[in-house]
Amino acid sequence: MPKDRSDHGEDRLLEDGVRRRRDGRAARSLAERPSIRPRDGSSGASRSDKHELERENDVATAEEWFILDRRQDTDDGGSDNLGATAEQTDSTSTDDGRHSVKRARPSPAPPHDSDTLRARIQHCLHVLEDFNARREGDRRRAEYVQQLIDTLSQLHDCLPSLTRRFHYLFGAAEAVEFLQANESPRPLVIRTNTLKTRRRELAQALIGRGMNVDPLGDWSKVGLLVHESQVPVGATPEYLAGHYTIQSASSLMPVMALAPQPHERVLDMAAAPGGKASYIGQLMRGTGVLFANDAKRERCKALVANLQRLGVHHAVVMNDDGRRLSAKGSGGGFRHFFDRVLLDAPCSGTGIIAHDESVKQTRTDDSIARCVYLQKQLILAAIDACNAKSPTGGYVVYSTCSVLMDENEAVIDYALRKRRGAVRVVPAGLPFGVPGFTNFRGKHFHRDLQEARRFYPHVHNMDGFFVCKLRVLENESDGQKGDGNGVAEERRAESPTSMANPDDDEREPPAVQLVIAPARRRA
Repeated sequence: MPKDRSDHGEDRLLEDGVRRRRDGRAARSLAERPSIRPRDGSSGASRSDKHELERENDVATAEEWFILDRRQDTDDGGSDNLGATAEQTDSTSTDDGRHSVKRARPSPAPPHDSDTLRARIQHCLHVLEDFNARREGDRRRAEYVQQLIDTLSQLHDCLPSLTRRFHYLFGAAEAVEFLQANESPRPLVIRTNTLKTRRRELAQALIGRGMNVDPLGDWSKVGLLVHESQVPVGATPEYLAGHYTIQSASSLMPVMALAPQPHERVLDMAAAPGGKASYIGQLMRGTGVLFANDAKRERCKALVANLQRLGVHHAVVMNDDGRRLSAKGSGGGFRHFFDRVLLDAPCSGTGIIAHDESVKQTRTDDSIARCVYLQKQLILAAIDACNAKSPTGGYVVYSTCSVLMDENEAVIDYALRKRRGAVRVVPAGLPFGVPGFTNFRGKHFHRDLQEARRFYPHVHNMDGFFVCKLRVLENESDGQKGDGNGVAEERRAESPTSMANPDDDEREPPAVQLVIAPARRRA
């Protein structure tokens, strides 16, 4: 996820109301939103790998990982405030699925101030559309751009450095649309748990309890869009029985791209509180073994609770730094072990501002650089954890709730260079989305990154997200020279922890368990 993201979801209780559309309109179906023309570009200048990964500001501990991770991972609902009602809450579904109450917005500017700022923005856009014909006197284009950035920052209470990044990414007019879209809540979505029920049966039951629901779209067989509700969405008997969970539409995409199969061994490297992990278990149909790892002990408790509620009983919950799981030597007990790996990486959270407005004031250039550094370590660890010889898998999915190219295309391009010839980008298999950037403002990334998919709030009416699917073609042998994941020597495991032997295919899958000490595969 961030993991220099602010904690917009970690300790937040689940509020169980659902926002009534005050303007009387039902939430628009996400599947019907139009898409924009794909841009072919990328972010972040190419620098030497050594310079990129030998920063003095090293994020070296699991605790720092999760200081970075206050992310989208409000997955599916965690702990609940079951007394909340639809009338009492202004609730939204976060990017990774948990139903949460939006933080109180700062007091809006007086109407005349807001109107003045918006008029200034429109004036800048008008001039920039035809600069040579409309500029005033000898003013330069850069002056209008700076005025636009300053005014947008003031109107949306955003750091100018972050607003500049959005302008760089989207351009003037679309940056305005993006920031404005973050002022509105995302539609509330619930995911049917097909381990326990069917979507049609669930919809009928919820309609009978006073919910107005519709299928999310043709692209999802499990999603339901909640327009309004007369009962707390997170306190119904169906919710408590694990028939559904609250999960945002965009957070379904990484699991759909991963496409886990029955009887596989699958790793969710940063799983808490369990929205994506439980969806993986659902697609595995209760077979195989799901390894749900998280670096923070407190979050593992919520992860265990959610997996148990949703009936995912073929899972092992591990508490470890994901960077160590596949490290060379005695520290990496899961090297080349999994059929599929999901890395929903810690990130800046710039795609989920609608759920966490603190992002606009806390995502400095330094904090984003720390996220990028950690993401590059994690993606190499994820690749090394995947078994290239798996008869059914050999896939890694990398996702973030960030829209910044530095955290997305630049990270994948880095991994392709560090594991040259051993891994490649493959189609994500998602029904819509904006293609990933390959050429943008003079920056060049691997051409296969056009197979990645981007999602934007102002385009798809869902949280900003990035999803890229990789196929591991060859595993690096332990005796082979290479860079590893950058932490093998730094973070050796102290001792293996007793757990069910994943090599024993004849045994029943282990029940959900909380492994407090760092987990290691038995020899």
